[in-house]
Amino acid sequence: MNLYAFDLNLLRVLDALLLEGSTVRAGERIGLSQPAVSSALGRLRAALDDPLFVRNGQRLEPTVYALSLARPLRDTLDNIETMIAGPESFDPATASETFKISGSDFFAEMLMPALGERLSRVGPDIRVQLVDLVPDNFVGKLESHEVDMALIPALDHPGWVDWEPMFRSCFVLIARQDHSVLRAHGVQPGDKVPMDLFCDLGHILFSPEGNLKAMGDAALAKVGRERRVVMTMPVFYGVCRAVSASDHVALMPAQMAYKLRDTLGIDAYIPPMPIPAAQIGMIWHKRATNAPAHRWMRAQIADLLKPLDDAEAFEAGG
Repeated sequence: MNLYAFDLNLLRVLDALLLEGSTVRAGERIGLSQPAVSSALGRLRAALDDPLFVRNGQRLEPTVYALSLARPLRDTLDNIETMIAGPESFDPATASETFKISGSDFFAEMLMPALGERLSRVGPDIRVQLVDLVPDNFVGKLESHEVDMALIPALDHPGWVDWEPMFRSCFVLIARQDHSVLRAHGVQPGDKVPMDLFCDLGHILFSPEGNLKAMGDAALAKVGRERRVVMTMPVFYGVCRAVSASDHVALMPAQMAYKLRDTLGIDAYIPPMPIPAAQIGMIWHKRATNAPAHRWMRAQIADLLKPLDDAEAFEAGG
């Protein structure tokens, strides 16, 4: 038999007839009229080359062949119903999923401690791995299943990628507390740093690739100025740590500066030039958009990160 020439809807009729033994009741079960069921039975008999049912009074008795089909047919229809029912629900309390999140060490400070605390309460067997963000290949790692989601600035992405904005991150200038040069110029924490002073100070730059220019340099170029970059580091925490131990300064996402202010003994200042705030969001492959476990984890991450959007409130509370 050619499967493509067979009307698979007839299998629902056969299953109903096997369950009910009556064209009337079979029709009521699956929403067809009695004549429609009788017509379908005729087509089944022709297709399967067997009478399938013989009348015994008011009841239709299945043939031996029809009885042999009953169990495998019911199992097949059950599997199809399960397949098209949509994703199953997800219970974090009993789940043992593993998620790989690609992101900079900003999220080691700003996400992972809170996420770890939450998972210890609501999903104790769920494992999360924060892996380094590969600047030129984070999309490829999503496609190859190496990571489940990535936390990155807004960029152009392929059509198979989904994106959800999380928060906007503005930049502040950080320096160690009681910075001698800033203090000598009468610049207090929270003040705007004069342009000449800003450009003369030694700057430490966050760059996983070791680049000597970044967003701050592009902003300076718009006003015809340059700064003095003396060091690059591949992790935000390393930048903050180096600033805290020297007279060098750095541009830093405001949320992280406020988070580490007391721990590392650093102060935050306003840069002299406008720097566009970076829109940070989460991307993932569309194949996982409706997966219950993936959807649940995205919701947890969003719930923990979106409060960072209000930098002033974060500073007050941080």
